[in-house]
Amino acid sequence: MTEYYLGADASKGYADFVILNQNKEIIEENFQLDDTFEGHQKLFEILSGLLLANSQVTIYAGLESSGGYEQNWFVMLNKLQSNFPIYTATVNPFGVNHHSKASLNRNVTDKISARNIAEYLITYRNKIRFGQHDYFAGLRRHWKLVELLSKQRVQLLNQLESLVYIAQPQLIKYCRVTISRWILLLLIKYPTARQLARTRITTLSKIPSITDRKARLVITDAKQTVASATDNITGELIRSTAKQIIQIEDNIQCQLGSIAKNCQLPEVELLKTFAGIGDYSAIGLILEIGAIERFSSAKKMASYFGLHPSYRVSGDGVHRVRMSKRGRRSVRRILFIVALAAIAHNPHIKHIYNRLLKRGMPKMAAIGVLMHKIMRIIYGMLKHNRPYDPSVDRINQEKRWSGDQVTQSNVDRRYQPSHIDAPISKRQVRKRKEQGESQDAKCTNCEIIAPVHTEI
Repeated sequence: MTEYYLGADASKGYADFVILNQNKEIIEENFQLDDTFEGHQKLFEILSGLLLANSQVTIYAGLESSGGYEQNWFVMLNKLQSNFPIYTATVNPFGVNHHSKASLNRNVTDKISARNIAEYLITYRNKIRFGQHDYFAGLRRHWKLVELLSKQRVQLLNQLESLVYIAQPQLIKYCRVTISRWILLLLIKYPTARQLARTRITTLSKIPSITDRKARLVITDAKQTVASATDNITGELIRSTAKQIIQIEDNIQCQLGSIAKNCQLPEVELLKTFAGIGDYSAIGLILEIGAIERFSSAKKMASYFGLHPSYRVSGDGVHRVRMSKRGRRSVRRILFIVALAAIAHNPHIKHIYNRLLKRGMPKMAAIGVLMHKIMRIIYGMLKHNRPYDPSVDRINQEKRWSGDQVTQSNVDRRYQPSHIDAPISKRQVRKRKEQGESQDAKCTNCEIIAPVHTEI
């Protein structure tokens, strides 16, 4: 069986292709096709010609993720799988980039990128999942729209806060956490402090969430404000920005409702059994994780989303232990909110959090540990199709820490014991003495008596 590897580097409107064999020899030189019907038809003719000329050929095609520009080519190649031995996969640009660096490629062009993708397929074919159709592609694009609207909302809120600071600084005390809906409605009607000071309590209290007492306080503060901007232009900017924020918030709620309607999956209901995961958190996690079969272990899934600890052990010390933060940021954003909710409503997670704080761990670092813990719990729930059960995690922890633990240093030094006579640094001497003392304490606790050497 002969294997050919098609590397495709998709750009806006076209793509560069190259075909190699399993020895990384060129079968078809680089060629470029447009993302049109004629271009797709020409690619079909090229591939079908290769397969008809040699019935023992199997083609593995790889396209690098490029923000959606590769999607048309991916769908086209996937359709060919029903009639031809062609297997298509979308590869990670991060892996292709590092494989190219390891090959000492110094130049970067579309032709070279296509070849790098083909060589990446050859090297890591057994680790790449071919023929995987993304059933959540449409919902994922819908979710990205919500994320884009949320970013626009944050930008407008920051702009509005700077305008309110000069036009109505007395309202800042109500906006320290977030700008509530009643603040936005108030700013639309009374964008400047001068206009707000002239209104009546009964008129202001008609705005939802504003009581007579709050209206009286707001008007009194407006009369004593130190606002420096009272012109009509600033007022129009504040009014227009507040209206845009309300429109975006309404649009976000509408889009989220549509996503929830079109994403009625059993996996979503399964994740919601975890105290701290709501409707939209569960939907977001499912859309990002996709099929749980993509990950062979919880460790690999946590690493894929950048939740694993990243550190460097070199010589005598460990440098910068921190969360990796590689991979998709949106999952970490969701898990951060889930971790905060779990601390408040999930007794098991709260107990772990308090235990970490008692050890002296900073709060943000403890939340990072919880995010990693929750991701591993989610993996187990989806893998075994089982609702959340805190006793399962407790049992796993007891299994992990039960019995004698063999340290890595003991395994590494199995051919020669550690001695302080070696030409090592002071820090290494101290570490080896501490390891020796810990081993002696372990032997004493286990009632192991070392043999006494007597002189004959």
